[in-house]
Amino acid sequence: MRRTDRLFDLILLLRDGRLHKADDLAEALEVSVRTIYRDMDTLQQSGVPVAGERGLGYMMTAPVTLPPLNLTLTELEALHLGMAVVGEAADPELQQAARSLSAKVDAVLPEDRSAPQAGWGFAVYPFADAAAGFRFMPAIRAAIRSRQKLQISYATESGPVTERVIRPLQMEYWGRVWTVTSWCELRGDFRVFRIDRVRALKALAELFVEEQGKSLADYLERMT
Repeated sequence: MRRTDRLFDLILLLRDGRLHKADDLAEALEVSVRTIYRDMDTLQQSGVPVAGERGLGYMMTAPVTLPPLNLTLTELEALHLGMAVVGEAADPELQQAARSLSAKVDAVLPEDRSAPQAGWGFAVYPFADAAAGFRFMPAIRAAIRSRQKLQISYATESGPVTERVIRPLQMEYWGRVWTVTSWCELRGDFRVFRIDRVRALKALAELFVEEQGKSLADYLERMT
């Protein structure tokens, strides 16, 4: 597993707001406790709102999401697509400008987030990864609004591409990486997919209705 993937998985485990011991996190991710310590140091230094220390455990103290900025999701996509492009540019001055813009966005996140100057997204996720998924976001956004099922080709952590039919419920922002929370019909359970790992997407004619146990409210209740 790539380190960026493991850091993302750590965030998913911690987002329930509960205290997690390093031993349990290491077992869940099949790595050593020492690796968990290093990863937690990286997340904390990058500004992810994680509290705790070695020997006691770790917990996320605030959601890693943007508060209202009078921006629509479409505007936010445009902002980060622009930073994705500029962040990969050869011009050092433009790269620095992208980092400065990132810092200004990070500055309006929750006050207890304590983001560093450059923003944790630069430390954890390269812009190239984020940009890979932008082309699918309009279709996902439209499917969420219309409650339309999607067929996606999704690259798993181990590499193989699997075919899934999902009910998209919500898109979220995780520091240059966007995810879509869905009901996965293949697994018969909720799954959070990284949009940059989607290799192909097709909107199906079939619509879905809100069913008990499969809604966004059910997912959020489970997480809390």
